[in-house]
Amino acid sequence: MNFQLSAEQESIRDSIQKICRRFDDAYWLERDREGGFPTAFADSLAKDGWLGICIPEQYGGSGLSIADAAVMMQTISRSGAGMSGASAVHINVFGLNPVVVFGSEAQKQRMLPPMARGEVKTCFAVTEPNTGLNTTQLRTRAQRRGDRYVVNGSKVWISTAQVAQKVLLLARTTPLEEVEKPTHGLTLFYTDLDRSRVEVREIEKMGRKCVDSNELFIEDFEIPVEDRIGEEGRGFEYILHGMNPERVLIAAEAVGLGQLALERATAYANERVVFNRPIGQNQGIQHPLARNWIELEAAWLMVMQAAWQYDSGLPCGAAANAAKYLAGEAGFNACQQAVMTHGGFGYAKEYHVERYLREIMIPRIAPISPELVLCFIAEKVLGLPKSY
Repeated sequence: MNFQLSAEQESIRDSIQKICRRFDDAYWLERDREGGFPTAFADSLAKDGWLGICIPEQYGGSGLSIADAAVMMQTISRSGAGMSGASAVHINVFGLNPVVVFGSEAQKQRMLPPMARGEVKTCFAVTEPNTGLNTTQLRTRAQRRGDRYVVNGSKVWISTAQVAQKVLLLARTTPLEEVEKPTHGLTLFYTDLDRSRVEVREIEKMGRKCVDSNELFIEDFEIPVEDRIGEEGRGFEYILHGMNPERVLIAAEAVGLGQLALERATAYANERVVFNRPIGQNQGIQHPLARNWIELEAAWLMVMQAAWQYDSGLPCGAAANAAKYLAGEAGFNACQQAVMTHGGFGYAKEYHVERYLREIMIPRIAPISPELVLCFIAEKVLGLPKSY
């Protein structure tokens, strides 16, 4: 396997870089301070057709691979946009994969082209306040009433719900006590976000202010049957088709942000003179930065390995989880070291590295914690007993 970027991937990187250069550090610093969705940035990517990179061509997308999308997302993050830019378009890249795989032809024709064109924004509503990553225990209930489902419940950590027109929602249609397996009885919907029935309450957080995170409070929210994806009760199975690509892409974003932090730290180490010599001449500065480069390169190779497995139709759960783990840790180490390399100035917003450190916490925590990645590898790869 050759993980050197192909000519097409180099072209993707060049094209994305050209777009990202229109949005400099000042733009992202303002978004970090003031909030507000980075509409101009997302619209620029949509105008050039990048938001539908993985949506099949017959539905208005580019039909490219997850490996290609990983190059795109790494480039966005590395440009200076960080997780603020990457998260603004993240769901467009992989989010409607369940529709691509399990939707009817009519649903694909109706749902996918607007997403690819950037005409609609979508949020992904799975996590609940009392279940966290234990998805099989979801309590949000969707009850069939004629040609509609009526949904009641709550969700948490739902990104972009302040600006979204659509929601990809997972809810329980059969009570947990009535199913043979906990993974049964969950149903997936893609529908309009009716704000008269769904209260969206923003969560204040430490970073990525311009891409909102929210709690949803759902009361008698009606969803037409034609907005149900696939069969009733098989929603958990369907969302699994989006989880591995999501982990690959967020890992690519973490690598990009770590590389950005390393670039800024290296530049500062070459320029900053203390005791009549650049601080980068000191091994105490050199060695941690060199270690960051090694870790990031290793993480990137695992990202591309996982992407290649997914695109080849091979089992990729272990590689996708490993990529997410390695990238989250390598990115965090690089961002932390960038702050330390800058010394006191690392704490100043004008040097941006403090923002990188705040934002890198996202791919370190989400969409799965490093501890649960280790549990997955221990159980599924090493064959150890399940620990939870």
